[in-house]
Amino acid sequence: MANVDELEALLRPPELEMPPYPPKVITLASGEKMVVRQLDREEVPILLEAIYPLLWVERDYYDIVSARLFGELLAYKRYRVKNEYVLVGLIDGLLAGMVNGHMVDEKVGMSYHTLTIRRGLRVGSHLFAAKMEYHMDFLNQEEVLIVAESPIGFRRWMIEYPLQKKYEVPHELGGGPSWVLNKETYLAAKPRLVSGSRPVSTQLLTGAQTIVLPEEEKIVAQVLGGKGGDK
Repeated sequence: MANVDELEALLRPPELEMPPYPPKVITLASGEKMVVRQLDREEVPILLEAIYPLLWVERDYYDIVSARLFGELLAYKRYRVKNEYVLVGLIDGLLAGMVNGHMVDEKVGMSYHTLTIRRGLRVGSHLFAAKMEYHMDFLNQEEVLIVAESPIGFRRWMIEYPLQKKYEVPHELGGGPSWVLNKETYLAAKPRLVSGSRPVSTQLLTGAQTIVLPEEEKIVAQVLGGKGGDK
């Protein structure tokens, strides 16, 4: 067993110390309160359960985003990506969406994916903004490398912020070249795009401690029936 433990230690990439993301609450257009908080590794299985039925949903590229995110979540659970994190958005405990990424080093962050289950309320946009907030305000990074895998993502990230091209730097997800959010662009966009308040009330925070999933049929129905433009 000692040899197995030693080997596992060698398989895990070295990790930097990362301050936790402090939870916040965002009031959505519907008036509902969405708590955004960081996910623990032990909670990964419930996210995998949520993503599984979306692996075959072609609309708005949910299939490829879900498949890649599924693997990234497993890598997070198994300590196979250095400095990875996952944030979730919860409405009355119900999973509304999730985002993830990791620190390449102290100065550079890597954005992975944004996936919305509750569509039509800009949940994905709010969670992506929370992800950028984590990199810039709490990890104190200088830039985040970003790609889009759908037209919706391109409009939401590249155009809304707006991001700058950094085509000479490859993104870990492959495919399209990198775009970059630097500190200056982030600070200019922050008043428009980063929302929410802290601290979160005890009642809301307690309700967000346990993740609840919609029924599998409702997960797919929400994705297929939701308004386009929010993934």
